[in-house]
Amino acid sequence: MSAKAARRDQFERVFKLIRDDLIDNCSKAGLPLEALEWYRANLDYNVPGGKLNRGLSVIDTVEILLGRSLSEDEYFKAAVLGWSIELLQAYFLVADDIMDSSITRRGQSCWYLSPAPAVTAPSSESITTSGHKHPAVGMVAINDAFMLNSAIYHLLRKHFKSHPRYIDLVDIFHDITYKTEMGQLVDLVTAPEGVVDLARFSLERHRLIVTYKTAYYSFHLPVALAMLMCNIPDTYYIQHAQLTTAVKPYDLALSILIPLGEYFQVQDDFLDFSAPPEVLGKIGTDIVDNKCSWCVNTVMGLCTPEQRHILDRNYGRKGDIEAGVEGADTEQTKQGNDGEAGGLCEKRVKELYETVGLRKVYAEYEDDVYKRLNALIDSIPEEGVVADENGQKAEHPGMRREVFRSFLGKIYGRSK
Repeated sequence: MSAKAARRDQFERVFKLIRDDLIDNCSKAGLPLEALEWYRANLDYNVPGGKLNRGLSVIDTVEILLGRSLSEDEYFKAAVLGWSIELLQAYFLVADDIMDSSITRRGQSCWYLSPAPAVTAPSSESITTSGHKHPAVGMVAINDAFMLNSAIYHLLRKHFKSHPRYIDLVDIFHDITYKTEMGQLVDLVTAPEGVVDLARFSLERHRLIVTYKTAYYSFHLPVALAMLMCNIPDTYYIQHAQLTTAVKPYDLALSILIPLGEYFQVQDDFLDFSAPPEVLGKIGTDIVDNKCSWCVNTVMGLCTPEQRHILDRNYGRKGDIEAGVEGADTEQTKQGNDGEAGGLCEKRVKELYETVGLRKVYAEYEDDVYKRLNALIDSIPEEGVVADENGQKAEHPGMRREVFRSFLGKIYGRSK
């Protein structure tokens, strides 16, 4: 087993303990067997199946901050925080799939479309038609999403109630959940289902969606949780060569992690257009799905009026016939050819992206943002003694540049 696989396996073993604890808590509350089985299926189906990068990042960050391997108890607590983020992610995805009428997620049916868990057998007095023997989860998934989110606060209360930053841990989950929901709202009203209107798009709108919908919970939250677990205060001081420098670590982390999260999403958008399916692991669909992507927003700022006309008539369409042409309203193929998602309309948009030089623009963007992020990371003061407000040596480790270099190293230049 590789080191990466072993790391994931160790993390997944903690999930089983957490899942069983959540089920046991519901059992003690008197929930019937069929409800317990349903909840277990909900947790197993929706929480552990992804890449787990957010959750694992909590553990990585705690290790970097402490500068050593973690004790068994420290690892478990860091993993609880990591799985709390994965529970939050699952909550968002279950709800998002319903709102988007999505069909699949992570290579399997979306939870709301999956067969309902096989709970207790029907009683002899029940009436069951053949068409309803194996119904889908359906809109019960809405309550399932709520339970995934609420599980976070049970875990925090059980494992961190005595921690000096307990209230801050609870508060940051509430705050970032709210921020992510704001981002989802902006995304939904920018590109409502069935409405293709590029006038609603802009790079500023894209930045707003990315910041609130992705960057806060995917990049800021893992690091902030690790910092809180290590009891890093809102302000500490670095004493070095007769100078004392005040450091606000949470503000500093935010100033790096939000741009880092924006860079990550711009990468995702560009790879959706540029990466071959066999490399990306899926067929990119941003063009046919009418996504407010960095690619289309950037191209809108580069193209001529004639090229903009091509965008307006082809973006967000799955067929071969441009918008406004006879037959366009009825001719909407679901799948293109040769690794494309939407036929000739998508092909015309991709050709336009190439014509305006989007690959070169992205390469320049990536080079620039990499330099800017490294400059921000280099600005973190490390040399000297970490002290508290009274000038005494602090018990916490202080912020480390390696936390951010680790994140940046994982995503810079990635191809999928």
